[in-house]
Amino acid sequence: MPRDDHGGAMGPPAFDDAFLQDLDALFAWRRDVRRFRTDPVDAGELDACLAAAHRAPSVGNSRPWRFVRVSDPGRRAAIIESFGRCNAAAAERYEADRAARYRSLKLAGLREAPIHLAAFCDGATETGLGLGRASMPETLAYSVVGAIQCFWLAARARGLGVGWVSILEPEAVTAILAVPETWRLVAYLCVGHPVEEHRDPELERHGWQAEDARGRRLFER
Repeated sequence: MPRDDHGGAMGPPAFDDAFLQDLDALFAWRRDVRRFRTDPVDAGELDACLAAAHRAPSVGNSRPWRFVRVSDPGRRAAIIESFGRCNAAAAERYEADRAARYRSLKLAGLREAPIHLAAFCDGATETGLGLGRASMPETLAYSVVGAIQCFWLAARARGLGVGWVSILEPEAVTAILAVPETWRLVAYLCVGHPVEEHRDPELERHGWQAEDARGRRLFER
């Protein structure tokens, strides 16, 4: 059982209605950010967000996440080049008006965001001794996604924005960052103070798609 600062027993915290309302607001305002201010992020705030990520659940308590902060200008430039190649190729998948609309979207804040974080899954981790993932090895990567979500919510609670850049070449990013071959890229994150705040998804706001409630349904079998 947890102990307080005086060695006494502590029970779990009680979350009141005000906290639950704030939690709902946090979920509602957790948005993918592409427009960042360039001013730096306080180091203590970043550390607190990473600490929240490390509290995420993981299959077999394996904690397979490996976060890499990308600060080197040359490496960041190479990442931006990878995005440019992938973004141009993605635009070619669409026709005429839809392709033009795609090209008008801002899909990453790689140039402006003060912090770049690459999140990898260490597929060779021995922590947890493989417990829980023999029949579903993909849960190792899912554990990293859980850590990313914890990081994201902690960042949002501190007024920071996070953007998940998926329009990249995973093998190229792995090579650019010179990480072990057993690390698999799960996410490349831009982090910083947002230029603007919105509750609705940017892709809906800019006319790429209409609101779709299908993912909110609960299915029963």
